[in-house]
Amino acid sequence: MTILNIINGQGYIAKIESQSFVDGEGVRCSLYVSGCPFACLNCYNKAAQNFKYGEKFNDEILKEIIENCEPDYIEGLSILGGEPFCNLDITLKCAHAFRQRFGHEKTLWVWTGFLFEYLRNDQYQRNELLKNIDVLVDGPFIHHLYKPNLPYKGSLNQRVIDVQKSLASGRIHEYII
Repeated sequence: MTILNIINGQGYIAKIESQSFVDGEGVRCSLYVSGCPFACLNCYNKAAQNFKYGEKFNDEILKEIIENCEPDYIEGLSILGGEPFCNLDITLKCAHAFRQRFGHEKTLWVWTGFLFEYLRNDQYQRNELLKNIDVLVDGPFIHHLYKPNLPYKGSLNQRVIDVQKSLASGRIHEYII
């Protein structure tokens, strides 16, 4: 099995932060899924590379996530990892529940080691998750391209993408920060 074939992880999450100030614009609820096959050197969340790290995801956790997004001061939901696109059993469920409850009143941000171009053309369900995302930070963390204080990303190769604009036009549109 290769990275490209892993679409559903083991059903674990590493943590939930009900109020994050660093995982996207504004105050956000952040969900960290467990399991990442990229294993980037000097990953900031190395423990979450393990597919069985943390606790098993369930409907109560999903309810908690949506409730955490309810307050007016919460701008939206951020999904990180681990690798969100290798945990579609969790992330698609969260994205659909988030959109059902909030529509586009609040934003959905996702971080991934995959490139947007691959996700857009993926024949599995990855492009279904992509269609629900407002902002995607794509590309693996590359240690020798690390630069401190980059907005919302860790290395120079990563891009902060306006997903809906990019999907509509067929070309990459960077998210204006």
